[in-house]
Amino acid sequence: MKGASDRAHALSAASEDGRSASAVPSVADEQDSLDMARLASGHNAVLNDLMERHAERLFQYLVRSLENEEDAADLAQETFVRVYQNRAKFDARKKFSTWLYAIASNLVRDRYRWRARHPKVSLDAANEATGNDFVESLPEENPSPIETVQARERAAAVRRAVAALPDQLRIPLILSEYEEKSHAEIGEILRCSAKAVEVRIYRARQQLRTTLSELMQTL
Repeated sequence: MKGASDRAHALSAASEDGRSASAVPSVADEQDSLDMARLASGHNAVLNDLMERHAERLFQYLVRSLENEEDAADLAQETFVRVYQNRAKFDARKKFSTWLYAIASNLVRDRYRWRARHPKVSLDAANEATGNDFVESLPEENPSPIETVQARERAAAVRRAVAALPDQLRIPLILSEYEEKSHAEIGEILRCSAKAVEVRIYRARQQLRTTLSELMQTL
């Protein structure tokens, strides 16, 4: 029982070394840079290629960040609108995905501020997030119906706890745990140091452990 509880109330710390960005750009990064150069020179159709490579993963990041698929779809579309509007400002020396997630993360912060000003609307629009959960709580082999229900309840508790984190803790945690981005890249996205990212992720995990240890008592 302890193992299942541990999985439910603590996010595993992934190795930062395994996530370190390579000094050599990947083929995908180089293609992104080429496409952005073409977009800036007037070849608007390449925006579709960029969206094809990045839209699905970006949408999942936004769903996890916002806990609302409708908001996530809106912001995914708005993110690519901003990419097009600012195509001439893209710095080809940097990764396109870093720039893309910086735009999306700024929109997430704006949406949370809007929700704070319109709590009734936010409550009415809330829906369950889909996709993978922060913690894969299902037993590995032949779960019983009770185990399946308990696992779903634990996963839902984790989602709620993550959604309740302040954005300065929630966003770096999601970028680290789900998007598997290095502290250095998250720092570029959020415009802070890698050390600040490390501290924020640590604080997020500590807060989740406290919150979930209380919630798990009722499950």
